[in-house]
Amino acid sequence: MRQAVEAQVLNPQNVRQVLSELMEEVRKSVDQDVDGVEVLKELLGSSWLQSLLKVYEVLQRFLRDSPSPALDYASGLSLQLLIDIRALPGCSEDAKELYRLLRLPHLQALLSAHDTVAQKDYEPALAPIPDELPDEEEATRVVCLVKNKQPLGATIKRNEITGEIFIARVIHGGLADRSGLLHAGDRIIEVNGFPVDGLEPEQVIQVVQARSHGTIMFKVIPMTERAVHNQTMLYVRAMVDYSPQQDPSIPCADAGMSFRKGDVLEIVDQSDALWWQARKLPSSVACAGLVPSSNMLKRKQREFWWSQPYQPHACVQTLSTVEEEEDLMAIDDRCVEADEEAFESEELREEDDDFSSNIEGIYLAGFRRSMRLCRRRAHSVTQASCHTRCSSSCSSALCCPYEEVVRHQRHPEDTHRLLALVGPSSVGVNELRRRLIEMNPAVFFGPIPHTTRAPRGYEESGREYHFTSREVFDNMVYNNRFLEYGEYKGNLYGTSIQSVKDILINGKMCIIDIEPNAIQAVRTHELRAYIIYVKPPPLERLRESRRESLITTNYYINRPFKDEDFQEMEDSARKMETHYGQFFDHVMVNNDLQDSCVQLLTAVTRAQDEPQWVPSGWIRPTPE
Repeated sequence: MRQAVEAQVLNPQNVRQVLSELMEEVRKSVDQDVDGVEVLKELLGSSWLQSLLKVYEVLQRFLRDSPSPALDYASGLSLQLLIDIRALPGCSEDAKELYRLLRLPHLQALLSAHDTVAQKDYEPALAPIPDELPDEEEATRVVCLVKNKQPLGATIKRNEITGEIFIARVIHGGLADRSGLLHAGDRIIEVNGFPVDGLEPEQVIQVVQARSHGTIMFKVIPMTERAVHNQTMLYVRAMVDYSPQQDPSIPCADAGMSFRKGDVLEIVDQSDALWWQARKLPSSVACAGLVPSSNMLKRKQREFWWSQPYQPHACVQTLSTVEEEEDLMAIDDRCVEADEEAFESEELREEDDDFSSNIEGIYLAGFRRSMRLCRRRAHSVTQASCHTRCSSSCSSALCCPYEEVVRHQRHPEDTHRLLALVGPSSVGVNELRRRLIEMNPAVFFGPIPHTTRAPRGYEESGREYHFTSREVFDNMVYNNRFLEYGEYKGNLYGTSIQSVKDILINGKMCIIDIEPNAIQAVRTHELRAYIIYVKPPPLERLRESRRESLITTNYYINRPFKDEDFQEMEDSARKMETHYGQFFDHVMVNNDLQDSCVQLLTAVTRAQDEPQWVPSGWIRPTPE
């Protein structure tokens, strides 16, 4: 085959001979069952290619053998030469002989005939356009595409009045798009020689799909004016799940692309107001897929058919519904109420709600049970407190189904990102946070909470808590200065935004554990929280890892875990993922506490040192 190609370079006029030798090589490869050779054999053996090669050889022979005059003004040149010879003062015998020859009538006639032939245009003359040509007749184009078990990458539509078939859209990165020969709006007349006017789109698709590989010939009437779309590349994080197979409104389900909450999409074409073209990242697929535009998903939200609880045939599921949200709160409240009642009975033994640790004089503030209990009991309060901060950013699926994101690398001089751990009750979030701080208490810090409780004798303001009056606390709540806050046993507790900022400004890493409703409060351009979701292991591993552990209940101060406790933990974890999974930057399973600590440390390092997809508002804050 290589010799055949070299022969073509050296002797291009013998293309058909080269083709014959190439076909012989292809036949040998077919016998050896080499991939892709069938397509090449069909292409080389096609009649239209043979005809093109014959035309090519004729043109090559014409360019090689056609005579071309050295000049087309020989008679004028001879006349000028006669004038110059006569002007010479003393002519040689040779000059006189040349003068005599040039004046001979038959030589003058020969030169005149030469000029006539040299100046004549022997190119083929095209017939003039007939006067009776219909004004509505349009120019056509024949497009040949070679398929190899890959989608064409174009959708079609039918004019219901005229029955004409048109290219509806060309999918970015597909075969049609890469060829540059088919465009949206082009009218299809024939496919592989079959007229398609009057056919249904499904029938046209069957004609195209009849050739899973090989050449497909389209005869089209190009659209005269094509819109020029200078699209800016857009990257978004999906706030909802979407399945094109379950969406009755998508123009072509086969061209659609499914995605889940949290997936990062590269929007490559926004020319259609309702249906964008996108790719999921990371992706090695060149061809894009159809996804609903932001306006389309908002329309579905207004129509309520995409924001309902999960149904097997619903094509989109949103963040949550009011009923599901209340159910999730109720699950946590039951756990909290059980812990609270048991803890109140424990006060008979010791009136102390502190579970803080002291490592070489460093207090690990924020691990107190009272703080955790009041936070879990304050779902609705927390959500209301952060509503004003979050509404302007519109980063929730409830106000925008897509969140614009950018790839960002933290500069070494920038403050660290806030580390926020989220997980269901009893999964070990608080223990992981405590151990991470114990690993390096000079680097990892937890914010010191505020409380209206009176300090005990051994407590010092700014170490265990920031002790403050109820009036000051209420004023901080009014001014949205808390990430979370709530009430426990008549006292208010809260984690202020400023306490987190103080740690970050000092160049330290701040790590907190929060309830899911506080996620929006920490996802700001100031804190840039990295959300780590800790989920429970499978049921069997849960039983094994908590075989010796105890849980506090309504009726017993401590008792072993039961299967219903594990089931409740799994249900709570599943609902957290369903409601808030799109905000999780990292997901880890607390299968083994020691291994989980290593995973957590790795994730924390990655959050600070590696490029991350972050909301664009963090890099380009929108003016308030």
